[in-house]
Amino acid sequence: MQAGREGRATSDQGPQDGFTLIELMVTLSVLAILLMIAVPSFNEVTLGSKLGSLSNNFVASAHQARSEAIKRNAVVSLCVSSNGTSCGAGGWEQGWIVRATDGTIVLRQQALPTGFKMTEADGATSFGFRPSGVGVTSDAALPAALTVCRATPTAGSQERVVTISATGRPSVTKTTTGLCS
Repeated sequence: MQAGREGRATSDQGPQDGFTLIELMVTLSVLAILLMIAVPSFNEVTLGSKLGSLSNNFVASAHQARSEAIKRNAVVSLCVSSNGTSCGAGGWEQGWIVRATDGTIVLRQQALPTGFKMTEADGATSFGFRPSGVGVTSDAALPAALTVCRATPTAGSQERVVTISATGRPSVTKTTTGLCS
């Protein structure tokens, strides 16, 4: 350091770089505002992904039941099951099984995560697939439509509707009614 004209000490390094406290506070405020805007969007994206995954699991189960019926040349059931061993009553969110006529469990699907619902419009709790692959049900006539949605903590604006056609073919469509009941 050397003494300046007025007798003050000066630095040979030049000006110091850095942020002032005000610049840091403004940056953090802008970041907080951007996060508040982005988080709801991110929640909708993750909800859509989860609903898609859950509905695709059901479609895969229906495909499995249909192909097993064709392979075994016998009726195969896709039904609600809370215990994973027998068909039961209640909502599809409990889980489901694919069961052959001889009682063999071909596939078990565990319950949906807490807060998610899967309901069939006519209240059907089982679907059967004939050896020809055609779908049948004892509860309601095909086609059938199951709605997959989030009931809690908030319903969200997205749903997935899984339709099983009269020919036994499942498909998924995205809806945005947000009327999870």
